[in-house]
Amino acid sequence: MQNVNSSNNSDLKVFALGGLYEVGKNMYCIEYRNEIIIIDSGILFPGEDSYGIDYIIPDFSYLIQNQDKIKGLFITHGHEDHIGSIPYLLKQVKIPKIYSYGLTIELIKKKIDDHPGLTANIYEMNEFEKIKFNYLSVSMFRMAHSIPDSFGIVIDTPYGEIVSTGDFKFDFTPVGKDADYRKLCALGTRGILLLMSDSTNSKVTGLSVSERNVAESIKDLFREVKGRVIIATFASNVMRINSIIEASIKNGRKICVVGRSMEHILEIGQNLGYINVSMDDVITEKDLDRYDKDKITIICTGTQGEPMAALTRIANGMHKLIKIEDDDTVIFSSSAIPGNSPEIDNVINLLTKAGANVIVRSSFNDVHASGHAGQNEQKLLIKLLRPRYFMPMHGEYYMLKTHAQTAIDCGIDPKNVFILDNGRVLTFNQDGAKVLSAKVPAGEILIDGMDIGGINTEVKEERKELSNKGMISIVVTLNPDKIIQTKPTVISKGFLYAKDNENIFKGIEQFVTEFFSKKVEGSVKEAKEKMEKELSEQIFSLTKLRPKIYTIINEV
Repeated sequence: MQNVNSSNNSDLKVFALGGLYEVGKNMYCIEYRNEIIIIDSGILFPGEDSYGIDYIIPDFSYLIQNQDKIKGLFITHGHEDHIGSIPYLLKQVKIPKIYSYGLTIELIKKKIDDHPGLTANIYEMNEFEKIKFNYLSVSMFRMAHSIPDSFGIVIDTPYGEIVSTGDFKFDFTPVGKDADYRKLCALGTRGILLLMSDSTNSKVTGLSVSERNVAESIKDLFREVKGRVIIATFASNVMRINSIIEASIKNGRKICVVGRSMEHILEIGQNLGYINVSMDDVITEKDLDRYDKDKITIICTGTQGEPMAALTRIANGMHKLIKIEDDDTVIFSSSAIPGNSPEIDNVINLLTKAGANVIVRSSFNDVHASGHAGQNEQKLLIKLLRPRYFMPMHGEYYMLKTHAQTAIDCGIDPKNVFILDNGRVLTFNQDGAKVLSAKVPAGEILIDGMDIGGINTEVKEERKELSNKGMISIVVTLNPDKIIQTKPTVISKGFLYAKDNENIFKGIEQFVTEFFSKKVEGSVKEAKEKMEKELSEQIFSLTKLRPKIYTIINEV
């Protein structure tokens, strides 16, 4: 197989360490000669089969091996799937500078502060600035998304300009600043080499809903709703939070912000001028009983059914100070991240059973607007930028495939459209573009509350096997002649309930006792493996189940 580093040194390389065939874990790299530019460093939230995993980060092996080439990490915006793995990256890889702007920088600083002893060189990059290295230079352009200070990235290379959109939409009536349409048009006038574009909503026809529509819909709801309003949204959706606060104040409601992430974003948003609220209008959870129910708005996290989020704790009755009451209205100002629907449905069921009126986005209201471009916006971007080559990014395979077809429909030569997976390398030189047969390492690291290193996929598979089959743990004590000395101890977890299956467990004890009643032939390890194999067959013949068997042998 062709080695990535043995390819022509004058080739321009483009590859992803995360973000392809998945929604999350975004990390894209541009490499030329001895320079690597990294775009984003995110996490992926696990699905139902997480088996205790908190989140997933990219495999940084290639960056560790080539860290002397790294010139900078450029961050498009402050969502977790674009900044979440930065602390883990910094612990393993020498990053000269992190470049970003405004709110994103504040969120990155907070994330780094959560890891004691970790530091980073962070540079606030002006949106009209160009950062120049020996061969590559980087600039950025403002885009609209569901979080302020979202940018696309332009990498100027010897073969032309590469544009990475970050997450984007075209919102022509935004709550906040417009996208930089002039810069987009200027890029298109020059003609760019490669467009790497957000594919999340490639299946959505038409245009995405404007954030201003959501603000008006929230105001309409607040005029009609009686009793307390409990509204959940992403903590990073600063402009949405400001719209909720404005609607609350207009209707005489006090605002209670619940959860550390919400409290933190309220402080940052106020400092940066994105959230306008007097602290006289903000109350604490302890003050809730001092006000009439229809004078209260509670803003919290938990739109994705996260177990420890404020809304989930309120729904299952575990929150210390906030309990659902019959006249409460709970609004989900969000959409489901792929894979999270079961958890969200569970929270909605709990809230409804507790007596709340639950409102989610429907054809009758716009309480949420996606931050990602639909097909018509994707087409508009392609027509504005007129790229020679196109690479869909940030999405499951079907999203990438659909986006690729959109690009072809817009006139891009099908031979110039590349659907890659993580680790696959797209190269450019004077002869054009091609995909290398070799790949860079692009696996995943699983984090479950531990420090960097996490757990590997083998551990996840073990957890999966245990969750499906259960386990039997057997402790055997052998004397110096390697003959069993006492009755073995048999412990079952997730297999069968011992009290209801005494005969089976007595049979296991008897089998192990008889097996080790004679002197062990060969090594103890070989005997243990043989015993486990024979016992597994015995258990299967009785139960049609194959639990995982762990045997501990003590030699005295």
